[in-house]
Amino acid sequence: MAVGRETSFEAGTRIFEEGGRADRFWVIHTGNVNLDVHVPGRHPAVIETLGPGRMLGWSWLCPPHEWHLGAEATSLVRAWEFEAAEVLDLCQDDPELDHALLSYVVGVIGSRLRAARTRLLDLYGPYGSGSAG
Repeated sequence: MAVGRETSFEAGTRIFEEGGRADRFWVIHTGNVNLDVHVPGRHPAVIETLGPGRMLGWSWLCPPHEWHLGAEATSLVRAWEFEAAEVLDLCQDDPELDHALLSYVVGVIGSRLRAARTRLLDLYGPYGSGSAG
């Protein structure tokens, strides 16, 4: 928390765009954020909605450090913002922090991939193909 700072986003604010430079992440304190994916010729498809206690953004950790999804606040969001470079410096000095953060982010990535798969199958696959079996 020593390198975090409080920030907020008004409802309707685009927090980041798919393909943009990923150099930070947030932990949501209040409010909700939609994660979406660009669909040519259509509105972005909402993949998942994140709320309090959830991490927003993991692309800062993986080259090429570009956002894999877009994000938009759907209500007033208050969050802790962390600069990737500062967090990575802390991890370099503290192997336990490095392991704990990496383990957490891998879980977030897995969850987001499952959510994206399910949502895209719901939107574009045969009826019921995105439902858990």
